[in-house]
Amino acid sequence: MTDRWTPAAIPDQTGRTALITGGNSGIGLETARVLAAHGAGVVLAGRSPARLEEAAAAVRAAVPHARPATLALDLSDLASVREAAARVVETRTIDLLVNNAGVMNLPTRQTTRDGFEMTVGTNHLGHFAFDALVWPAVRRSPAARVVTVSAIAARWRMGRLDDLLSERGYRAMASYAKSKRANVVYTLELARRTAGTPVEALVIHPGAAMTNLQQHSTSGLARLFTPLAARLLMGSPEGAAWPSLYAATSPDVRSGDFLGPAGRDQTSGTPRRVRLPKDAADPAQGARLWSESERLTGVTFTP
Repeated sequence: MTDRWTPAAIPDQTGRTALITGGNSGIGLETARVLAAHGAGVVLAGRSPARLEEAAAAVRAAVPHARPATLALDLSDLASVREAAARVVETRTIDLLVNNAGVMNLPTRQTTRDGFEMTVGTNHLGHFAFDALVWPAVRRSPAARVVTVSAIAARWRMGRLDDLLSERGYRAMASYAKSKRANVVYTLELARRTAGTPVEALVIHPGAAMTNLQQHSTSGLARLFTPLAARLLMGSPEGAAWPSLYAATSPDVRSGDFLGPAGRDQTSGTPRRVRLPKDAADPAQGARLWSESERLTGVTFTP
């Protein structure tokens, strides 16, 4: 791993296709823009067709040769997940699958269309089901990578995966921590299950940045900052996208890596391997989460 990495080090991505959930704003949009600038075809996936078209226009404005595609995908609705995945499998090979979309800090316990607690249902279960259903398109790639965006919150003790759907009691940030820990545990289990194949599975945390996830949060410190102060104290979406970009493109990473910023408190800086949440690499925990995710979603995932 290099001492100082920037997106200038990204190899040519011509001929590779990246699908990015939550690609219409923040870290996801910046990830798409940079990958497109290095030659990748990008598919922006998100809930709102209007916002997706705005994001595609922004990519085209920044990268005139880019031809971004859009994909309507609501991770909180398994019917939408199935429909979107079927369209991808029918038409594309996916070389880079970036599980980036997420929600956080919902003030009361809300549920997805399928009855799951909204934060875990969107951030983990929706991605688990989408990855499973889109897997034939991933498998067609000769060198695929799956990059899942977690958070520093994955290390919080309140993020233990018992009571996954917060049925015994709901706390907004505890549910978020569970979802982000689940992202890590899922990725490490995916890395184990794809060992010996051309697929690499990596998980990152972006540090701290003022993105739509924080701006649309209904409480918390992010709402106290002016936009300028937030960018100074929390970092920018541009820098926060570096771990995702590094995981997606660097020859120095390996399947099962957890990557994050190297700066003070891991809030920003050049990407590097960082400490896993306690017990996240336990194969028994990974197998339990995988089995429970299949049971809840009704989707069998055999990489």
